[in-house]
Amino acid sequence: MVEVGDKAPDFTLKNTTKEAITLSDHHGKTVVLAFYPGAFTGVCDKEMCSFQENLANLTDCNATIIGISVDSPWANAEFARRYNLDFELLSDLDREVVELYDAKFVGLGGLDGYVSANRAVIIIDSQGTVQYRWTAENPGIEPDYDEIVSFCAA
Repeated sequence: MVEVGDKAPDFTLKNTTKEAITLSDHHGKTVVLAFYPGAFTGVCDKEMCSFQENLANLTDCNATIIGISVDSPWANAEFARRYNLDFELLSDLDREVVELYDAKFVGLGGLDGYVSANRAVIIIDSQGTVQYRWTAENPGIEPDYDEIVSFCAA
């Protein structure tokens, strides 16, 4: 499990236009990784919209948000379009990053064996070190957005 104080493992995933996005490309900025179970599911919709509402505050802190789910780039693209999301949504189709960051959830929506991302937020500092980690007890719980913004501003 990736814990506070660990060097954040690098990864490369596809964004909504199928471009490869690599975590280390954001070196020098604070990165908020927001793992979410699935596009177009009520709590995920609310979560990503809440991050969008806080985008200016996070940008002021030199932080960037990256949403990660196991959804396809096409589903994430429609999700971003529908909710006017102005940050990257990445597709972890092979579930490698949700495994790497210990952010997986098995059985979403009662589907036995289905592996999705759990709801988790990991904040990585400008040097690539994990400084904050929050993982939901279950995917129905949202993070404390004010706490995340405050943490990035500190």
